[in-house]
Amino acid sequence: MKPRIQAIAFDLDGTLVDSAAGVALALNAALMNAGLMAFDAATVRGWIGDGPDALVQRALRASALDDVNPATLAWRLRRDFDEATLQDPSAQGLPYPGIAAVLRALADACPLVVVTNKPTPLARAVLEGAGLLAYFAAVHGADTLAQRKPSPLLIEQAAQRLGLPTTELLMVGDGPADLRAARAAGSRAAWVSWGYGELTAPLGGDVWRVDAPRDLIELIARLQPDTASIP
Repeated sequence: MKPRIQAIAFDLDGTLVDSAAGVALALNAALMNAGLMAFDAATVRGWIGDGPDALVQRALRASALDDVNPATLAWRLRRDFDEATLQDPSAQGLPYPGIAAVLRALADACPLVVVTNKPTPLARAVLEGAGLLAYFAAVHGADTLAQRKPSPLLIEQAAQRLGLPTTELLMVGDGPADLRAARAAGSRAAWVSWGYGELTAPLGGDVWRVDAPRDLIELIARLQPDTASIP
């Protein structure tokens, strides 16, 4: 019999918070500070998922640049992106409908953590701005390149901090990187269909599809059969 789920790790952008417009706002503020063209939210939405450094690189590749130092410009854009995010984290987006209620219910059943490719300070600010930070026991952001999903390091770190094996942690996310990180860590996973990621391969093994936040409660009830019903 497989271990019961003892904790849940959530991705942030596209899973908990609909942040595409807010990310575009911060990115475009940085781009315009550098005299570069802005991008619409739909374009930026397709760039989200691998952290702000990757976001900046994608914006630079899409910009027509001549006679610039890419490394220096990337550093400046990342600095200004972070500053814009931290100045007004509530502008980064709202929780998806139903998320807050589901987190409230699940937090009574098991510890919840965030595992995101956003750096930890930005992730905590966005969660607080969205009114969700209090539901989580810890926030694990990709503060180094090595931690970025699909690396399993953040999931392993989260499980270790909770004193659990990774097999007892469920990873919930909207992108292939979340599923690959969970697989590499030996964790089960749930893919949420309302986010920004697209499935590049069929779901298989210990991976479930979730089409509405409330469905997570039913899933956890199945994976915690000896737990009292979740409201």
